[in-house]
Amino acid sequence: MNITVEPRPIGGRITAIPSKSHIHRLLISAALSGEETRVICPASSEDIGATARCLNALCADISYDGEAFTVRPNRAKALSGRRVLDCGESGSTYRFLFPVACALGADASFLLKGRLPERPMDPLFHELEAHGVTITGKGGVEVRSSGQLQSGVFTIPGDISSQFISGLLFALPLLKGDSEIRITGKIESKKYIDITLEALKQFGVRADMEESRILVPGNRDYRTPGTVRGEGDWSNAAFWCCAALVSGRPVSINGLSPGSPQGDREILNICREMGAGVQWEDSIVTLTPGALQGIDIDVSDVPDLVPAIAAAACAAKGTTRILNAGRLRIKESDRLQSVTQVLKGLGADIEEGEDSLTIRGGKTLTGGTVDSWGDHRIAMMAAIAAPLCSNPVTIRNAEAVKKSYPGFFEDLRKLEIGD
Repeated sequence: MNITVEPRPIGGRITAIPSKSHIHRLLISAALSGEETRVICPASSEDIGATARCLNALCADISYDGEAFTVRPNRAKALSGRRVLDCGESGSTYRFLFPVACALGADASFLLKGRLPERPMDPLFHELEAHGVTITGKGGVEVRSSGQLQSGVFTIPGDISSQFISGLLFALPLLKGDSEIRITGKIESKKYIDITLEALKQFGVRADMEESRILVPGNRDYRTPGTVRGEGDWSNAAFWCCAALVSGRPVSINGLSPGSPQGDREILNICREMGAGVQWEDSIVTLTPGALQGIDIDVSDVPDLVPAIAAAACAAKGTTRILNAGRLRIKESDRLQSVTQVLKGLGADIEEGEDSLTIRGGKTLTGGTVDSWGDHRIAMMAAIAAPLCSNPVTIRNAEAVKKSYPGFFEDLRKLEIGD
């Protein structure tokens, strides 16, 4: 699907969609509890759907009515023959549920699409195999686990994916004995671990994190609070925050929490440092553009913000350097390469480094036709860059947004100002 975005200003008010990071975690916790849970989620996506689909296959009966998921635990499924979990392209689904399947003792096959088979799993696989699990098909499109995971000490590097740690946090409370997760090296994206710990807490499961150690008591029961609600999504709201900077018009976003554990709320500090005004009123945050200047930004803890930041940097005078971004090479696309090629295709002055991007902004872009690279965040980046362009922006394979934000282009049209 190709979509053309006219070079119109963007401004007005929009409501944040539910956080897929939070909904993944609530669905898993609900599926592992003892009773039915209603997870309020007025907008879903392909990734959220993947987690619901896989939980349906593994240990629950889940339905969705467009407003909420109803989750009925059914752990007997896990031991009733081989379970087939179609993860689609969702890395969170795969990395969260692989340890859970092992903890439930399931014979499970995980089906993977897109670049998901290429994304790192070896550190997690090594620890699961060291604790009683057999894994076959590594690196392929179907990876199979069997055996019963045993409690103990799990050593995981902190600089590859926090999702390894979150997956273990869901699984280890189900085991008979106590466990410990030891994290080596620098812990990147720690806020995602915090989201997991908060979701577990909502379901009565506690794990204590002390610097680079997490103590996880075993033989714990997940207890449903009955109804839970997903937070507003800071990762996708970041595109509307940066649209204000690109367009030069105020944008207000409803439904976000300033105290959220989501690390991507750092976008407000980044926009403020670039020169934008940020104002809260109740649950509405308003971004007001100012005299924008390029800055240096360390994104080691917020890699998902890079495409939105890169678009905003094109509007800022001077040089913006996006640093410590090496993990972007193992996302849905090699995002250092795809961000560079798409923005360069629109006329930006951007240079790709080994783990960095350098953007010299403050000029009008030309527009043109670019490809999404099959990456939802690249498609959204190209769309919000359109107000900076002198000609329309046509995005090939724009349906990639369905992965996290199926209604993105409808919401964009609500914010377009026809003058």
